[in-house]
Amino acid sequence: MRSDIEIAREAEMLPIPEIAKTLGINPDDLELYGKYKAKIPLSYIDEEKIKKSKLVLVTAITPTPAGEGKTTTSIGLAMGLNKIGKKTTVVLREPSLGPVFGVKGGAAGGGHSQVIPMEDINLHFTGDLSAIEKANNLLSALIDNNLQSKKYNLGLDPRTIGWKRVMDMNDRALRDVVIGLGGTGNGIPRETGFNITAASEVMAILCMAKDPGDLKERLGNIFIGYTFDKKPIYARDLKAEGAMAVLLKDAIKPNLVQTVENTPAIIHGGPFANIAQGTNSLIATKLGLSTSEIVVTEAGFASELGAEKFFDIKSQVGGLRPNAVVIVATIRALKYHGGANKEEFGIPNVDYVKKGLENLDKHIDNMKSFGFTPVVALNKFDTDTAEEIAIVDERCKQHSIAMAINDGWAKGGEGAVDLAEKVLSAAKSCPSCFHPIYELDWSMEQKIETIATKMYGAAGVEYSLKARKDLKTIDELGLSNLAVCMAKTQNSLSDNPTLRGRPEGFIVNIREIEIASGAGFVVPIAGSIMRMPGLPAIPSAENIDFNEDGDVVGLF
Repeated sequence: MRSDIEIAREAEMLPIPEIAKTLGINPDDLELYGKYKAKIPLSYIDEEKIKKSKLVLVTAITPTPAGEGKTTTSIGLAMGLNKIGKKTTVVLREPSLGPVFGVKGGAAGGGHSQVIPMEDINLHFTGDLSAIEKANNLLSALIDNNLQSKKYNLGLDPRTIGWKRVMDMNDRALRDVVIGLGGTGNGIPRETGFNITAASEVMAILCMAKDPGDLKERLGNIFIGYTFDKKPIYARDLKAEGAMAVLLKDAIKPNLVQTVENTPAIIHGGPFANIAQGTNSLIATKLGLSTSEIVVTEAGFASELGAEKFFDIKSQVGGLRPNAVVIVATIRALKYHGGANKEEFGIPNVDYVKKGLENLDKHIDNMKSFGFTPVVALNKFDTDTAEEIAIVDERCKQHSIAMAINDGWAKGGEGAVDLAEKVLSAAKSCPSCFHPIYELDWSMEQKIETIATKMYGAAGVEYSLKARKDLKTIDELGLSNLAVCMAKTQNSLSDNPTLRGRPEGFIVNIREIEIASGAGFVVPIAGSIMRMPGLPAIPSAENIDFNEDGDVVGLF
């Protein structure tokens, strides 16, 4: 069996100007990054064309060690829609080097449903994440420089500074650090730490910004901390937003690439869904909708995380009107939620599948809460039996929803035609069915509780003393009308990563709430979730190398 990278290298790529032409983009307007990558100017966003296009979100059941193939499904679905004559673009997030070198390996789809050039997309791509990292760390440097200044010191209390430095790598040793040691010439000693770049508020801002002016304003609205006399300090008080925006002047432009079947793919932004909003940029989505009949996009992890944030944050704030939802599932994943271990994934077991369907039920209910009748995409594996598939199909019929077998990994767009037809039917029947599950003017506690009870199935929410203090701070700053971006484990519907299936009766524990006023939301942190992941015992980096021909190997 050929690896993903071998399939990607065998694909016949078209020069990126030819891909641009299929979208009605003048090749002369592209900013080329070699032959197969380019940035698209924001001038191609057309609000009138957006109103006429269809937007499809791909989400999934709760992640498992088996992997569900959400990105693979999104790419295959876009190619399948093109197969049936619908001008479709897939719009995705950029991979982060942390997961690429950590647990997941490559993140550009798989098999015959990939975006290419695969190695470039998985590694440095067009430098967007590097620019975000630099803009974030410029603000860090300006903060510490102001603490050191005698003439221009704003009186910022170091104990109140919540802003951290970032890097695009999993490095648990940097979660909590002390800086400024070594004497008065090296700054003011204080405790701080690092987040992964995908968790940076600058990343969130880039993905929420409507245009360069909005980007600059949002950067200025970043909350830093308080002065000793309790005055709030924002990035604009340090005059940081201009220089930060300059560092992001190219990063704000979406990136155009292609799939292995030459379907246009726009890839831009990369926030994680367990610690940020988990979707590609608003600009990229609108650009896709401006140049296509249909846009297929995805939200990170499962419906209670990425999809909830896509609807309640991105769609509600950005004015998007999604038309259809796909929930990705696999027989293997359902077995896991039914109690199977990894060694049992390939062994037929109807009982495990039946029990695991409780998890799928919850994600179906979640999407119905937003007004959608979702389509279930069952990713096909050779070990799936007809009896196991029939059980899933019967459960979907009980919910009055369609199920399609997706064979995009093995057959590309042709293997996703049935899924494409069912998604198209769902999109046509839902011109305006979307509604968020909360309103922005609700109280912060009401919004948090609504997400926890309606999306997770929790019995309630408990707040630590620090979280209670954070709620008071949010209210005092006049930020209670911001959206809520929950940081929670992706491995369970609850905030306990060990609880599989559809847990009930649990309490969501909020230990603290971070303010991301520039991005337009607050981040309640539930359970033990970390905003700087660590590497596993055997990281994917151990398998990544060059071969004798100088080609990258080990990206899967």
